[in-house]
Amino acid sequence: MAKVELKAPVVAEISEAIKDAQSVVLVDYRGLTVEQDTALRKQLREAGITYKVYKNTMMNFAFKGTDFEALAPYLEGPSAVAISTTDATAPARELAKFAKTANKLEIKAGVVEGAVYDAAGMAAISQIPSREELLSKLLGSIQSPIANFARVMKQLAEKGGASACEAGAEAAEAPAEEAPAAEAPAEA
Repeated sequence: MAKVELKAPVVAEISEAIKDAQSVVLVDYRGLTVEQDTALRKQLREAGITYKVYKNTMMNFAFKGTDFEALAPYLEGPSAVAISTTDATAPARELAKFAKTANKLEIKAGVVEGAVYDAAGMAAISQIPSREELLSKLLGSIQSPIANFARVMKQLAEKGGASACEAGAEAAEAPAEEAPAAEAPAEA
């Protein structure tokens, strides 16, 4: 069998993996122990990220004609690739988190949603919270004013009973000139 026939399935595997990818990150894994590498693979797998070591020439062939072709200059030395099809920032975030415990792991570069970033850019992207975190913060900020309003209304009701609630409602409906006089009984 010719060398090209042996390499074609590997290139096809890489091409299939990056076809629907939102992000692809290249890392230099030199110096990691077997235990560290196993822990890294487990962490990435749990986050839904595909992580695999390929030859640079194979990745170069697979990247040709795609958004990831710009990673070609970074394909030097040992390279592993982390691919995510669901969360664009997950590979950078998970790799950076792991690199804190294993300083030998080095992020070379990556492509996130079509934009190429070097190591410094990937470090910045790794600081972006996950989609779930951002949604929960948004929901919390939306609920906060409603919860505060409910708390104030409850305090008014407990403080003065129904008359305090009526005074609060009257203050809200009264013209600006009369508002301070209407608020005075509620505060007393």
